[in-house]
Amino acid sequence: MAARRLDMFPYDVLRGNKKLFETHWEIFPWLEKNGFNVNPHRKLCRNIDEVIDFINEMLEKRDSLDYDIDGIVIKVNQTALQEEFGATTKAPRWAIAYKYPALQATTKLNDIVVQVGRTGALTPVAILEPVHLAGTTVSRASLHNEDEIKRLGIKIGDWVLIEKSGEIIPQVIQVIESKRTGHEREFNFPTTCPVCGAQAVRPEGEAVRRCINPECPAKIKARIIHFASRKAMDIEGLGEALVEQLVDKGLVKDVADLYSLKLEQIVDLERMGKKSASKLLEQIENSKTRGMERLLLGLDIRHVGERYAKILANHFQTIDRLIEVSKEELDSIPEIGEIVAESIYQWFRDPKNRELVKRLKEAGVKISASVGQIQVDERFSGKTFVLTGKLERFTRDEASAEIEKRGGRVASSVSKNTDYLVVGADAGSKLAKAQALGIKILNEDEFLRMLSD
Repeated sequence: MAARRLDMFPYDVLRGNKKLFETHWEIFPWLEKNGFNVNPHRKLCRNIDEVIDFINEMLEKRDSLDYDIDGIVIKVNQTALQEEFGATTKAPRWAIAYKYPALQATTKLNDIVVQVGRTGALTPVAILEPVHLAGTTVSRASLHNEDEIKRLGIKIGDWVLIEKSGEIIPQVIQVIESKRTGHEREFNFPTTCPVCGAQAVRPEGEAVRRCINPECPAKIKARIIHFASRKAMDIEGLGEALVEQLVDKGLVKDVADLYSLKLEQIVDLERMGKKSASKLLEQIENSKTRGMERLLLGLDIRHVGERYAKILANHFQTIDRLIEVSKEELDSIPEIGEIVAESIYQWFRDPKNRELVKRLKEAGVKISASVGQIQVDERFSGKTFVLTGKLERFTRDEASAEIEKRGGRVASSVSKNTDYLVVGADAGSKLAKAQALGIKILNEDEFLRMLSD
């Protein structure tokens, strides 16, 4: 880090999955005492007025800091309450980010190019005269879709106002019409795929136009990159540049082809060599054991992200069962709604997709849930659990994982559909509501016995 002039501010300390202190604020003196560089711009607030005052104070200091910030994170201080609130698959419920107004800049739009994603979506991208904004040089910005181009009234050659949404993704937000010279050109959104030339269709009611060619090279490349991503099959070294070569040279036409690659096929590719090629093949081989949940995510079934992949793996245990399932059974699974059920059902009805799964299976890719992931127990299967209070033997995530791997589901709030409330120390209002609804209440010892029996 020193060689790259990098530094960091730590904000939490864990021992295993456990927090060390009863409050979040106690972490900072401990970090300072142990030699960590701790951010001095922090405040323990007693009420919302103090939170607002600190937000305004940091807004005034924002431009004087020697690093960029896009807002302030407000956190619950009590560790027990953090456990109570829990987290979604993406973020904790006990913290929220207040975002400052985005920084803006003006620049010239030199061109518009259209990219094709893994679902075939055609996305227009503005090619800009490079401009410095929020710590980086911006030369490209998203235009989202053809409706956005029409809404903004953008022409090639326009001067535009851009901003970074969340200080990350540049966006064009306005045309500066007063700077027009009359030499600007209209942009006509393509009705054919700019990569393969196939028809690009915009379904009724949707904002996105999509290439209908399943063999479009752009879609193939994007699907392979997604399949190899860290949260899916985690094939380290299989990046965009290498995927471009594999597809362009005809070595890979879909994700199943990855598992038939040979050393002699890839050793002479640009920036490879024998050592890199051997390491890549080792990574591909290792990916075979990732399990059903991550394979489902990697297959890029529309609407199936991390959460739905986990639910499907827990419920069906193997893709062989999922292939033959009816729409009605899919729709009956808690949290799987009609739109998601239809998408999954139709994906597995496609003969090409069924053949793809068959080839992956023949290549040795694991299509069942990982060992330890599924232990279906009738007492848990299909049941809804809610957790409240601080558990001594589990973190909230650990308790949720034990329930889910036995076929149960964990909800964040008590309702008439709740089957069990698991209660720890300092239980909150959920306990009173569960008692009023007559819901079965388990203390931690009872919950542990239920897991062990």
